[in-house]
Amino acid sequence: MTAAGVTVVDHPVAQHKLTLLRRAATPPSLFRRTLRELGALLAYEALRDLPVAAVRIETPVAEMDASEIAQGTLAVVSILRAGNGLADGVSDLLPDAPVGHIGLRRDEATLKPERYYLNLPRGIGRARVLLVDPMLATGGSAADAIDQLRAAGVREIRFVCVLAAPEGLAHMAERHPDVPVVTAAIDSRLNEVGYIVPGLGDAGDRLYGTV
Repeated sequence: MTAAGVTVVDHPVAQHKLTLLRRAATPPSLFRRTLRELGALLAYEALRDLPVAAVRIETPVAEMDASEIAQGTLAVVSILRAGNGLADGVSDLLPDAPVGHIGLRRDEATLKPERYYLNLPRGIGRARVLLVDPMLATGGSAADAIDQLRAAGVREIRFVCVLAAPEGLAHMAERHPDVPVVTAAIDSRLNEVGYIVPGLGDAGDRLYGTV
């Protein structure tokens, strides 16, 4: 932990994949695959204390008591569109977890989020939610998405991102201090147009080749 409620995943494999994402020369196909892989690694850390239930199973050799994640325990929510790259990685890890989507676009003049879409799994209020978006820049989109999840009855939320800026972390600490943040790195600052520095550029554009 680097600060209250913030976990930086500094595992060598995670940091190697982050370097691939940062490189301007990385093509969309590799960027897409790497973001998906890093999403699984970050989710693994974010779900370290996910509750499990005891079950009795039979192995090829004997019966035993084992553990499993109960249906409905976890849901994934992606902030469109770039969040889908991370959500795919979480789905690789836990394919039975339902996935919801929150559409937010940034007003380039005000840097404030604008809502345009909401589709959440039925019964999401009973689940722990992993909210995913590659970048925590100003923190406006993440905080607004959490507001929408709270309105839907969600009590337990973890926010997972690839990069965070100090400004975004401060905004999250002010708006939603009870929501843990799991990230691969905390960069130095935001530039004049709200991009993380040194960052990796626009994750959505790089993910879908629309640069």
